[in-house]
Amino acid sequence: MTNIFDELKWRGLVYDHTEDVANLVAREKITVYNGFDPTGDSLHIGHLVPMMSLARWQRFGHTPIALAGGGTGMIGDPSGKSEERNLLTLEQIQHNLECVRGQLSSILDFEVKSNPARLVNNYDWLSQLNMMDFLRDTGKHFTINYMMAKDSVKSRLEREGDGISYTEFSYMLLQSYDYLHLFDEYNCLLQSGGSDQWGNITAGIELIRRVRGEKAHGMAYPLITRADGSKFGKTASGKSAWLDPKRTSPYRFYQFWLNADDGDAINYLKYFTWLSKLEIQELQDALFERPHLREAQRKLAQEVTRMVHGETAVAKAEMAAAVLFGGDLDGLDADDIADIFADVPSSQVAKAQLGGDGMLLADLLAGSSLANSKGDARRSIKGGGIYVNNVRMTDPMGTVTAVQAIEGKFLILRKGKKKYHLVQVI
Repeated sequence: MTNIFDELKWRGLVYDHTEDVANLVAREKITVYNGFDPTGDSLHIGHLVPMMSLARWQRFGHTPIALAGGGTGMIGDPSGKSEERNLLTLEQIQHNLECVRGQLSSILDFEVKSNPARLVNNYDWLSQLNMMDFLRDTGKHFTINYMMAKDSVKSRLEREGDGISYTEFSYMLLQSYDYLHLFDEYNCLLQSGGSDQWGNITAGIELIRRVRGEKAHGMAYPLITRADGSKFGKTASGKSAWLDPKRTSPYRFYQFWLNADDGDAINYLKYFTWLSKLEIQELQDALFERPHLREAQRKLAQEVTRMVHGETAVAKAEMAAAVLFGGDLDGLDADDIADIFADVPSSQVAKAQLGGDGMLLADLLAGSSLANSKGDARRSIKGGGIYVNNVRMTDPMGTVTAVQAIEGKFLILRKGKKKYHLVQVI
């Protein structure tokens, strides 16, 4: 691609933009910013769209600014929200900022000499504002009618309930002031954000036009949904997929992408990887010709997990995934086992029952979801269909001891190829 606009366009990442953006970025290198409010101690996979888009701008020679909303985070953005946010303390926001900074640093390059990324915190200037000056110099440029017409405000006013507080209503003014500040300080000519931010983006453009008499620009990225129209970003268990490995393990993170629907995989490769148009086309062809191999999904899982968590995490996630198909358990600890088998049936057994000569495997199976009775369990063992920790067991009178438990905590029972039961040793 010859310029960033063409690159974002073919990747399906241009939802809306101001006039002349394509011409502007084709003829000169500019500074562009995107805001990230620290409402939690981790960003989620939906944030990868603006994070990677900023990095794409950087790779095309433009200068990206990641704005951490330490100031606006104290107010709460009403965009896309059906109810008032809980206000965070300054201490909570500072903690969240530190967490978010590291995640932004994993995607953007702050060391490159030609156009290093910048990380700024709007608390640094918003906290210095005098209320009277702000209302006089900024608030006077926005009519109530103008602000109420924005989707983020209008949707809240139309919804039954308490409507919108003045606190969140003022968010648009603060974000507009952010754009003006970055325009003055860094000659920032473009603000980007999700499509739900379009009203705030255009408000900032309007403020710059009125106060400075200059033209600024904006671009909105689409909010990602699944092919079936459902919300993007939830794991199979219904939990949000986070970038923090403590909140979503690398294994679960890898599995999220690996389980992408065929109708989503190619778009996700465009949105969330650095793969070229040719590489993605080849994966699209493979998906069409050999859908059962899921080559596109596997490549997607590898690329995104590597980018966020590193090469070691990819290897471990693939090792963990292989366990579900009878793979070796070496190198996996008890926490990994608990994560991999979190969604399978489980039961508990006292450690004392596994002492000495151990407990009959048939008895253990009879107390699980894999056998209806001791007789059924013995027949399954004799037939070669029972595994303990992915090792086949063939003796109907065989026993299981505490020594076999992984880190003394878990035993993995399997019947056939894919039917599992997890036993927790207590």
